Amino acid sequence: MLERPFNNIRLKEGRVYRGLTITDLADKLNMSKQMISKYENGKSIPSFEVMMQISAILNFPKDYFYENPVNVSTGNTYFRSLLTSSKKEREMQYDRVKYLTIIRALLEEYVDFPDLDIPVFSESESTSIEAMTRSLREYWGLSGEPIKDMVYLLETKGFVVSTSTLINKNIDAFGCQQVINDKAYYSIILSDNKNNFYRRQFDASHELAHKILHDPYLNLNDLSKDEFKQVEQEANEFAAAFLLPQEEFLRDVLLHPTDLMYYKSLKKKWGVSIGAMLMRAYKLGAINTSTYQYMQRVISQKGWRTKEPFDDIKELNHPVSMQQAIELLIENDYITGDKLLYRLSKEYGLTLFASEVENLLGIEEGYLSTSDGALPNNLVSLKSI
Repeated sequence: MLERPFNNIRLKEGRVYRGLTITDLADKLNMSKQMISKYENGKSIPSFEVMMQISAILNFPKDYFYENPVNVSTGNTYFRSLLTSSKKEREMQYDRVKYLTIIRALLEEYVDFPDLDIPVFSESESTSIEAMTRSLREYWGLSGEPIKDMVYLLETKGFVVSTSTLINKNIDAFGCQQVINDKAYYSIILSDNKNNFYRRQFDASHELAHKILHDPYLNLNDLSKDEFKQVEQEANEFAAAFLLPQEEFLRDVLLHPTDLMYYKSLKKKWGVSIGAMLMRAYKLGAINTSTYQYMQRVISQKGWRTKEPFDDIKELNHPVSMQQAIELLIENDYITGDKLLYRLSKEYGLTLFASEVENLLGIEEGYLSTSDGALPNNLVSLKSI
C-alpha cells in the first residue's frame, strides 16, 4: 500500500467531510497546522505512524488516502436553507453526494435503474413557474392529482435519492448534478433530522425545482446574497405549484378558504403542510393580505409553526431503489457486501468502511458485513421499483 503515492487531495477531502478545520486536525495529532497544510498541499508526506492516526481520527481506511478516484464532474450543489448554513457546513456535504453517486454508478453495473427523465420545456413554458409545473405534471402523467410520495416519484424518474442524519440541523436537503463515465446523474440527499413526512415532501420538490429551474444555468459562486434568496424563493414557489396544482387546489381551498380546520383535511389529501397550503392560497388570491396575516397569527397561537396536526402520525417516506438493489444483489447471491466494497475501492478509487456505505445508502447497520463468495454475471432489473 505504501508504495503508492500519498494523495494529498484526499486528506483535505476526508478532513472536510468530517467537518474538521486544519487547526482541529492539528490539535488532534498534536502537531502544527502548518504541517497539516504541507500534507494537504503535497509539500510533505505523513509518516506511517501519522497516517495511522489520521485514518483513525477521520474514520477512513488507510487506502482512502493512497488511491486515485474515478473522475467525477460536479455541478452546483443546491442547499435547502442555504442562507442559514455556514460555508463550512455546506462543504461537509459536497463529497457526501459525490460518494453516493459513485456507489450508484457501481450498482448500475448490476441493476437497471430508471434513467433521468426530465422534459425539455418550450420557451413560453420557461417564463412561468405555473406553466412549467403543469407541463412537468403532464409529462410525468400526474394530471392534477395529489402526489402521495415525492421521494418515490423522484426515484421512478431516475433521480439518485438518499437520506442522512446531518450534523447541521439547518440543512434540510441538498442536491447536484454529477457526471461519471460520460453519464449524468442528479443526486439528492434529504435530512432525517426533522422526521416529518410533510416537510420531506416539500424538501424533495424544492430540490427538484433547482434541477428544473436553475441547473446548469446558474453559477452559485457568482450570486449575491439577495440573488441567493431569489433562487431559494423560486424553488419554493415551484415546489408549492408542483405539489398544489393551481386549478385543482383552488377548487378545493375556495370551499372554505379561511377555515384552518378545513386545511387539516386538505393536508391529508394533498400531503402538504398547512403553512405551505396557506401561503399557496394567499399567492393564488384565495385569501387577502389581512386574512392571511390573521390566520398566520392563529397558527402561531396554536403552536403549529413547530408542530402541525398529523406531523407525528404520518409515516416518513424513505428512498427505496438503492436499498432494494443492494438487498436483491446480496440476498440472491449476485454479490456480497465484501465484494461490493472491494470493487468500489479497486475500480472506482473509493475505499470506505462498510458503515460509511450503509449510512450513505440508508441501509441497516452491519448489512454489508457479509462473507465473500462467487460473483455471477447477472443483471437485476429495477425499472419498476
